[in-house]
Amino acid sequence: MIEYIKGTLAELTPAQAVVECCGVGYGLNISLNTYSALQERKDVKLFVYESIREDAHVLYGFSEKRERELFLLLVSVSGIGGNTARMILSALTPAELCDVIGTGNEKVLKAVKGIGLKTAQRIIVDLKDKISTVMDGRDGSVSVKSSVAESPEVLDEAVAALTMLGFPSAPSHKVAVAILKEEPSAPVERVIKLALKRL
Repeated sequence: MIEYIKGTLAELTPAQAVVECCGVGYGLNISLNTYSALQERKDVKLFVYESIREDAHVLYGFSEKRERELFLLLVSVSGIGGNTARMILSALTPAELCDVIGTGNEKVLKAVKGIGLKTAQRIIVDLKDKISTVMDGRDGSVSVKSSVAESPEVLDEAVAALTMLGFPSAPSHKVAVAILKEEPSAPVERVIKLALKRL
């Protein structure tokens, strides 16, 4: 089992980080929280979760252990796979997710793509008692560096990330354009977060 990968950040998109370690480039699926934490960093250490299936060997990377612990709790819930867990951790920070589960706020969970009412309720019921152990020694929020970029680049990157997360290209583009009209200086991670709530 891989505990973590430490090396040079070779590529970074809102959905994936490529970390070069000893001449090998590891592609890791990441959440928006980890994407924000990796901004403007060259040397990185990502905690890893390996998903080994018959048809694929997928690595998920996390900037902090707490986020990985939350990811592991989410995938332990029946019906929640790695991509859905990553989607939840892209829509909410670790601290927000813990608050949502702790207070039983199913409406917020239901707003995440692929999460229906029954799944939201199942997450809350299954994890309510376990969540406090993850959040001991708060605060779990990851600092977001709002690096203001030019809208065309932000738009292209946001649409590419949403497509990688499984959304169709045309609706993703439409929603991203609408968000950038409302907030022209929004960084890419904010555009994606808002888009996840609208798609």
